[in-house]
Amino acid sequence: MIYYPLNTLIKAGIKEILIIVSPERAGDYLNLLGSGKQFGVRLTYEIQDKPGGLPEAFLIGENFIDNEDVTLILGDNIFEDDLSEEIKRFKTGGKMFAKKVSDPERFGVVKFDKNMKATRIVEKPKEWISDYASTGLYVFDRRVVEVAKNLKPSGRGELEIVDIQNWYLEKGELEVAVVDGEWIDAGTFDSLLRAQNLAKEKLQDKLVI
Repeated sequence: MIYYPLNTLIKAGIKEILIIVSPERAGDYLNLLGSGKQFGVRLTYEIQDKPGGLPEAFLIGENFIDNEDVTLILGDNIFEDDLSEEIKRFKTGGKMFAKKVSDPERFGVVKFDKNMKATRIVEKPKEWISDYASTGLYVFDRRVVEVAKNLKPSGRGELEIVDIQNWYLEKGELEVAVVDGEWIDAGTFDSLLRAQNLAKEKLQDKLVI
C-alpha cells in the first residue's frame, strides 16, 4: 500500500520524503524501501513512539522540513486521480483535497466558495454542512510547524489537523482542490479490498516506482 502514497508525492516532483513510522514497524519499511535511491528520491525515517495526532508529523519532522513548504499524505490514502499538478501549483497558505461523498456525516467536511477558498470545516457534522469530505492529503507553507507547536490537544488527547486547517482558514489562506476520481481511506478490511481492486484495475500502470 505504501507505494501508492509515495507515488503521489514522487509524481509531484517531491524528492525528499520523510516516512514517520511506529517503533515496531520501522524495520519493515526500511527493509522494503531502503534509501529511496531506486526511486530517484531520498527517504528519511523518524519514529512516532505513540499516536499523538496528525499535526505531530510537523513536530517530529521540524528539522527535516527546515523552514520549507511541506506536503503530508497519510499512508493508507489512495487516490485514482493524478494530483501532481495541484500540488505543484501550491504557492502559499494551506491546501486541502476534498472528495464529494454520499455520507458526509462520517467525515470532516469542508465548505468552500466559488474561488475554491474554504469557508468552514466541521468534523463529523450532525447537521448538513457540505458533501465534500477532507481527504488525507495536505499541503502547507513553512508556517505550519509553528502553528503545530501552539496547538492544544483535543478531548481525545491528540493534536487535530482540523485545527491547523482552521488557522489558515481564518486568515483566508486555505485553498480547496476537488478530487474527481476514486479516493479510498484503506483503514478497514472492506476499504482495503476496494483499494486492492482499484490498484489492480486502474492504478498499477500509473506507478512511477
